Parts: sequence; C-alpha cells; structure tokens
Amino acid sequence: MLHTYEFWFVVGSQFLYGPEVLETVAARAAEMADKLNASGNLPCKIVYKVTAKTNAEISDVVREANYDKHCAGIITWCHTFSPSKMWINGFANLQKPYCHFATQYNREIPNEEIDMDFMNLNQAAHGDREHGFIAARLRMPRKVIAGYWQDEDVQKRLGDWMRAAVGVAVSRELKVMRFGDNMREVAVTEGDKVEVQAKLGWQVNTWPVGQLVDTMNAVTDAEIDALMDEYRATYDFASEDTDFIETVRYQAREEIAMKKMLDAEGCKAFSNTFQDLYGMRQLPGIASQHLMAQGYGYGGEGDWKVAAMTAIIKAMAEGKTGGTAFMEDYTYNLVPGAMYSLGAHMLEVCPSVAAARPRVEVHPLGIGDREPPARLVFEGHEGDAIVVSLIDMGGRLRLICQDIECVKPILPMPNLPVARVMWKALPSLTTGVECWITAGGAHHTVLSYDVTAEQMHDWANIMGIEFVHIGKDTTPEGLEHDLFLADLAWKLK
Repeated sequence: MLHTYEFWFVVGSQFLYGPEVLETVAARAAEMADKLNASGNLPCKIVYKVTAKTNAEISDVVREANYDKHCAGIITWCHTFSPSKMWINGFANLQKPYCHFATQYNREIPNEEIDMDFMNLNQAAHGDREHGFIAARLRMPRKVIAGYWQDEDVQKRLGDWMRAAVGVAVSRELKVMRFGDNMREVAVTEGDKVEVQAKLGWQVNTWPVGQLVDTMNAVTDAEIDALMDEYRATYDFASEDTDFIETVRYQAREEIAMKKMLDAEGCKAFSNTFQDLYGMRQLPGIASQHLMAQGYGYGGEGDWKVAAMTAIIKAMAEGKTGGTAFMEDYTYNLVPGAMYSLGAHMLEVCPSVAAARPRVEVHPLGIGDREPPARLVFEGHEGDAIVVSLIDMGGRLRLICQDIECVKPILPMPNLPVARVMWKALPSLTTGVECWITAGGAHHTVLSYDVTAEQMHDWANIMGIEFVHIGKDTTPEGLEHDLFLADLAWKLK
C-alpha cells in the first residue's frame, strides 16, 4: 500500500533573484528529492513538483495535490526567501497533510565562498521562518522537521511523518463492515458514526449476519483446502483428530466468507459480537486472527472504532516487523516490583505480535452459546510499544496513546487458552491506570510495536482531533489539568 502513495516537494522562492538563481534552486530541489528517495529511509517516494514563485503557482499545485489520489501530502521548503502572503490562497485550500521541512542545501557555511550572492541563494534560515509564520497565522495543522536533509535521523523523522500521512489517506477512504451491533449495555464501544465519517472519513455500516452465513454456505471444499494449507504452513496444529480438523475447517469457512464480503465492499476493517451469531456454529477465532495478519482491522463486541484504528495503524506500519494487534487489558499482576498488565482477548489477538510460531488450539469459549472455536495461542514478544484508544467524548473525538514496555510473560499460564501479551505500563502500572481511566480510555485498544506516540500525535493533529499522551513523565494531577484545559479549548473551537 505504501508504494502507491507519493509526497510532493514544493520549494518556495521568488523572482527577485533572477533566472540563474531559480534554475539553481530547481536543480538542487530535484537533486535533494532524488537523494532522499535513494536513502532507503523513506517509505514513500518524494516527487519534486515546482519551485513556487507566485500565488497562482502555489494555488495550482495545491489544487492538483488535493485531487490526486496518489499524493498523500506535501513537503515544503524555502531555499530562498519566499514572501508568505503568496502562500495564503493555496494554504487556505490545502486538504492534504503538510510538512514544513526546515533544512538547507549546504551543511556548512563556506568560509571562502560566502558572499552576498551566496547569502541570497542560501537563505533558508530566514526564508523558512517567513514561510512558517503564515501557517501559524492560518492555524494550519502541520509537522515541522528541522535538520540537515542528508542526516539519517532527519530522514527517518520525515519517513515517520509520511507513515502518519498515509494513515490519514487510509482513514479518509476507510470502510468498516459490522456483523451485528455492539455488545448490549456497553458504553465505550458506541459512537457517532456520522461525526466520525465527517471528521475521519470512515464509512461504518452494518451487514446482516444472515448474509455472512449465506456466503459461508457457498464456500467450497477446495477453497477451504487451500486455506488449510496456508494455516499449516504458518501455524502449528495442536491435534490432527477429525473433530479438531473439522473445527479448524469451519473457521477457514468463516474467514473465506468474511474476506469475500469485505473485499466485495472495499472494507478494510470489521467487527462482530458473540451476541449475534445466528446461524453460525462458532465465533470467528483464527478466522479473525488470520484476517488481521493480512492487514484487516478488527474489533470485538461490535467495537468499530478499534477495528478502524487497527486497520489504520497496520497501514502506517506496513513493512515493519514488530506487529500491530487488536488488544484488551484483561488482568493485572499487582505484586510490588513486578507490576504488569496482561493483555489478551477471548480469541482475537493478531499473530503479527507473536514471539514464536503460533499454535492452533480448540477450547470452549464459555460465552456466545456456540461450539468451541479454534484460535491461535501464543505469547507476544518483548519490546517497546504503544496502546491506542479512540473514544467519543460527545461533540469531539479523543485519541489516547500510552507508552508501554512489553516483556516475556512472567508465568507460563498453561491453562490460558488464548494469545497473550504482557507489559509494563509507563510511567508505572498504577499511575498509568489512573491516567488512562481519568482520560476515559477504553478497554479495547490497538497495540503496536511499530508505530510511535509521535506518529499518532501527527495523525491526530492532521485529523483535527484531541490527542492525549501518557508516558514516562505523566502524572494524574498534570493530566487532569491538561484535560481541563483541553475541554475549555475544544469548546471554543
């Protein structure tokens, strides 16, 4: 997916310095785009578009970017001085993510070469400040990245922002398929679908479970055989008994049917609920897990918001290997010096976060009044990660992101028949819980080893929604103060 998107490099200048300077600016801008693309640190291609010198040129390139489905954002830089009034009309109409790349062509000030001609050409130091003012004046959401364009850390920051911008593009076209409604009496999984579509682009609609059952009934044995071969190539089987295999084959039937319906409607995320399984023998287990491994987003108990966020974050993380999964804080280890959260769900944790090859097992579910479903059982791997929750505050959306440190589970838990991930919450388990609850975070989350809090902040900023970050320095008192101020600020918007 990432390779289908590109970012347009728009360089600011003016006619004041003559054609020779403008030719130099254009040549250098093209060179910079080529070298950035060759660096290997960017997930998407940069396309040098224009050295913009007039209001009309800027307005034209913005208009073109807005309507080009492959353009995921624009990156601007001012090689020379670029009077900012000429950017107003274009910026006022910009609908794509915007990054201001505050850099300069030369790394060093050349002692012998520097004269006024050099100064007039290489004046990004104040050209970018004039350029930055107008975005601040227009209250534009933007990312400002400063540093030398050939430095690896700077390139990687630019690449990280690109991934956030791709998440925006995915969000604005995302369709979510709901099989059934939300779990009865649950509050946090509810939300305003109209507001979400207006703000984030999501098209969230419901399909009858009966239609899914009809599609399942039409699945052929040959289709199931092919998917079973894929399961065997990817996962270990706990048994080869006839009943076991038949249970797994039923999950394959469910997966094939759901994928057919998702793909037919262009949906990249889905939800279901154990309270609406009419005509189905099992709640989808490995069926949902294997779909998530292919990049589809999922939400349990009708949680369409977390389904959508899972799909978006997976798209942002494409090509990375840490993994991204639907998750839920399930229970705590509250022993002093060993305080951990155990994340799991009754079936549906994505195997992309597994530390080792997952195992297909069959166990009773206990809820839903259906047959024991097959599911993937595994431990999550170690590493830094985040958990993310999007909630509807009534009148606005809030994205909550917490930093965590995933560890190898401290117990084998041989009788726990589900995938599990264990982590230390920052700044600590108890403080993190207090902050999470204070902010209104849901029990369902997206866990990602690949996407950072900064990227989620960038995504929320572009989308124009509230962002709350819980990290190593967060305190309940400080968070309460920030939330109070945020409430006031958002009421004024």
